[in-house]
Amino acid sequence: MSKGIILLAAGGTGGHLFPAEALAHELKGRGYSVHLVTDSRAERFAGKFPADEVHVVPSATFGSKNPVAMLKTGWKLWTGLRAARRLISRLKPLAVVGFGGYPTVPPLMASTGMGVPSMIHEQNAVMGRANKALASRVQAIAGGFLPETDGPYAAKTVTTGNPVRPAVLAAATIPYTASRGDAPFNLVVFGGSQGAQFFSSAVPTALSLLDPADRQRLVITQQARPEDEGRVNSCFAKLKAPVSVSPFFSDMAERIAAAHLVICRSGASTVSEVSVIGRPSILVPYPYALDHDQAANAAALVAAGGAEVVPQAQLSPERLSSMIAQAMREPDRLEAVAAAAKLAGKPDAAVALADMVVALAERMPISEFKTTYRGARA
Repeated sequence: MSKGIILLAAGGTGGHLFPAEALAHELKGRGYSVHLVTDSRAERFAGKFPADEVHVVPSATFGSKNPVAMLKTGWKLWTGLRAARRLISRLKPLAVVGFGGYPTVPPLMASTGMGVPSMIHEQNAVMGRANKALASRVQAIAGGFLPETDGPYAAKTVTTGNPVRPAVLAAATIPYTASRGDAPFNLVVFGGSQGAQFFSSAVPTALSLLDPADRQRLVITQQARPEDEGRVNSCFAKLKAPVSVSPFFSDMAERIAAAHLVICRSGASTVSEVSVIGRPSILVPYPYALDHDQAANAAALVAAGGAEVVPQAQLSPERLSSMIAQAMREPDRLEAVAAAAKLAGKPDAAVALADMVVALAERMPISEFKTTYRGARA
């Protein structure tokens, strides 16, 4: 028999949904029912999400200053708030947990207004706009990289780390084995949930500049947007290297585990998963993020010696080619970087976050939970 319902709310991208999925698995294992509120973008991830039910509530973001557009957005948010209130009245959840993204705003506004214990989880080192709007209303804040000792909400913030999916935890059991001599070298390239256009141009060009002997060793996995997929495949065909190109890989955790080097953006889930699995990486923060959160996320892993970071503006194909060539010829260095990345990872983040959610559902004050949590970590 279920202990009760926990309602999770998340935007429909992998960065928001993957940590929510990891928490859902942990809560289900503890006997709770889990419901998910999200948007239509989540459909391609929904197959692996262990929710008893998935609910779509209207929401929108203020992306335009046009008065008509702002009125439409305001009406959609009001409609979403009313729908969320009806949903919460029907489900009677023990707690509501938001994971960021504009679809979380109506459910969390509703739950906090109705007196339901509520909290948010912020994946990044810099709080996103939706979570920032909700932070003053919720009882507790869990953070992937947020500091517990600084900022206006430090008193109710706990740095749990970012929960990672069971597939990532399974991949983390596979030890890193460097590629030596003429052995195949697995290169995995991805950039967020839909791939990065920059990588679709830069990586094939960079690989074409490698020495032929290095190119012959390559086995490539590259995530590319649908509109770039054909062009990327065409470029790789000229290199005659084994390659898998797709907008989305359902087995990305296994592919990261098989990688000798990862080239990727530095979104919070990406940094967390690469570090938990323990693979050396070249991180290229997304340069157009409003709060430069990806650069901040990368900083912690770089400081631990678990990655290299290069701003996109400084990463020419020539420089990237040189970095890949150097990595292929320095297996001992890659082993050391992989080990440092793994030490920086937090594989128990889902357990810590679930502990926090259960404490919230049982209406334990956040100050009491922080004391208990710190004692357990000591």
